[in-house]
Amino acid sequence: MSVPAALQDERLAHGITVVDTGFVRPRFDAAYLLVEQGRAAVIDTGTNAAVPRILAAVAAHGLEPGDVDWVIPTHIHLDHAGGAGLLMRHLPNARLLVHPRGARHMVDPSQLLAGVRAVYGDEAVARDYGELVPVPADRVLAAQEGMVVHLAKRPLRLLDTPGHARHHLCIWDEASRGCFTGDTLGISYREFHTGRWHYALPSSSPVQYDPVALRASVARVLALRPAAIYITHYGAVRQVQDQADMVVRQSDAMAALTRELHGAADFEARLRDGLRAIYLAEARARQVGLGDGEVLELVEADVELNARGLGVWIGEGKP
Repeated sequence: MSVPAALQDERLAHGITVVDTGFVRPRFDAAYLLVEQGRAAVIDTGTNAAVPRILAAVAAHGLEPGDVDWVIPTHIHLDHAGGAGLLMRHLPNARLLVHPRGARHMVDPSQLLAGVRAVYGDEAVARDYGELVPVPADRVLAAQEGMVVHLAKRPLRLLDTPGHARHHLCIWDEASRGCFTGDTLGISYREFHTGRWHYALPSSSPVQYDPVALRASVARVLALRPAAIYITHYGAVRQVQDQADMVVRQSDAMAALTRELHGAADFEARLRDGLRAIYLAEARARQVGLGDGEVLELVEADVELNARGLGVWIGEGKP
C-alpha cells in the first residue's frame, strides 16, 4: 500500500499521537495512536483513505504492524470506523474492540453501508468512504460496559456513552487521566480551539441522537475528572468542563427548538435557521476571533446533519 505525503502528526505526552486522517480537510478528523512499551492501539480510524497514514504513524514510532494489539472505534459512523476493516487487514495481531451494537456491522457492513447511502447518497458515499471491508468475526470483540483491556500493562476502560449514537463508547486512559470521547463531548474544530478562544458544538447527526442520554454521558465523563479529552474533531482539549458546559447547553437548546417547531409546515428550514442562530450566538459569547460568516461556514455541514438527526429524533424525518 502506497503511503501519501503525511499530514503533520501531533505527538502528545503519555505516548499519544494525533493522526490527521485527511478526511474533508486538514485537522478535521483524527485517529489516535497509543504506544506503550512497544505495543500500540488505534482509537478511531477515519476512512479507508486514512489507513496509509495510520500505518505510517506506527512506523514512525519504530513499530511494526504486528505490534498493534487493539483497534477501537468509538462508534461505527464512517468518519470514525470506515477504515477499520481495511486497517485490520494490515495488522495481523490486532483485535477490533467495538460497542456490542456495532459489532455485527463490522463483521457484515452491508446494512451499515446501506444506511449511510440513505443519508448521504450513493455518489457521496462512493467518493468519501468507498467500500467497507468486513472484519472476520473471530477478530471482533464486543466491548461490555466497564470492561478493561490492557495495552502492555496500561489499562483502558470502556464506557457505554449513548447520546450521539446508541453504539458509542468512550475510552478512559488512566495513564494520561484522559478520555477518548469520539463525538460525545462534541466537536471543536481546530479553528475553534486556539490558545486565545475555545468554542465547541454538539453533534446530533443521524440517526440516534438522544439529548437526555447525552447529558448523562457527558456527566459520566466529567465524574472521572479528566485532565484532557481527546476528540475526533479535533485533537486534545484541556478545557474539559468548559467544553462540556457548551455542548450540553447547546444540545438542550437544540432539543427545545426542535420540540417548538415540531409539526410546523416549514419545520426543516426553520430548524436549520434556528441551529445557525444557536451556534452563532454561542460563538459570539465565547468571543471567537472569527467573523460571523467564517463561523457559519465552518458549522454549515453540522447544521445540515444536526437538523436531519433532530428531525429523526422528533419523528419528522426518516431513520
